[in-house]
Amino acid sequence: MSSRTVQTAPDRAAELVRLLKLNERREPAVVQIATWVGLGIIEGRLLPGEDLNSVDLSHRFRCSRTPVREALMLLEQEGLVEMRARRRPRVAAFTRKRVEDIYFVRQHLLALFGRLVAQNATAEDMEDLRARLREMETDAAAGDVDNYFWRHVTLQERMTEIAGNEALKTILDSLALRTLVLRHASLAQPGRLAASVADQVRIFDAIEQRDGELAAILLSRATVAAFGAIELSAWAEMQGEASADGGSQPAGTGSAAATQRGG
Repeated sequence: MSSRTVQTAPDRAAELVRLLKLNERREPAVVQIATWVGLGIIEGRLLPGEDLNSVDLSHRFRCSRTPVREALMLLEQEGLVEMRARRRPRVAAFTRKRVEDIYFVRQHLLALFGRLVAQNATAEDMEDLRARLREMETDAAAGDVDNYFWRHVTLQERMTEIAGNEALKTILDSLALRTLVLRHASLAQPGRLAASVADQVRIFDAIEQRDGELAAILLSRATVAAFGAIELSAWAEMQGEASADGGSQPAGTGSAAATQRGG
C-alpha cells in the first residue's frame, strides 16, 4: 500500500472548503453556510431556481444575515447561486449553452491532463491511483452515487498533482465548482456509475502503460459521454424550468449537435 492512505469515505466538506478557499476566511459562520449550501446544490438537495431564504439560513446557523450574504455572494462568484436586485437569492440554473461550453473546455483540458499524468506518474503514484480506483469500484457496485462522486473528485485532484502543471491545475480548479453540479447530475443517471467506473479502469490502464495519447482520447470520450447523460436527465428539465424566465435555451435541448461538437 502507498504511504498515501485512501480515506474510507471521502471528506466532501473538506474538498469543497479547498475549492472555495474557505480556509482563508476567518468567519466560521461563512464557512459553515457556504459549505452547507454548496453541498446541497452539488448533491441535488437544493434544486435549480429554488429560493435561498437568508432569514431561514441565519436562523439555521444562529447568526446574523451578514455572514449569510457573504457566503451566498461567494457561491454566486462560483456560479452556484444567482443574486438579483429586489429578489431572493436562488440556486443558479445552467443554460444549455453554458453546459455545452463548460464541457467543451473540460474535454480538451482533461485530454492534456491525461497526457501529463501518463508521462509523470511514478510507481508510488500508480499504487495510490490503483487503491483509489478499487474504492471507486466498491462504491459503484454498491450504487453509492455520493461516495463515488466525491472519490472521483479527489482522484482527479490527486491526478492534477501528478500532472505537475500548475497553470493547468489552476484552470481546472477555476472550473471545478461549475462542473461539480453537472458531474453529480451525470453520475446520478441510471447505469452511469457502471459506465463511469469502466471508463476510469480503461484510463488507468492507459496511464499505467504510459500511453498518453490513449489516456487523452479516453478522457475526452468519457467527458462527452457524461455530457450526453446530463442532456438526457431529469435534472436538465429542471434547469430548463428554472431558467425559463431568463429567455435562455435550457439544458437538455439539441443534444445531437452538442455531442457532435464535443466529439
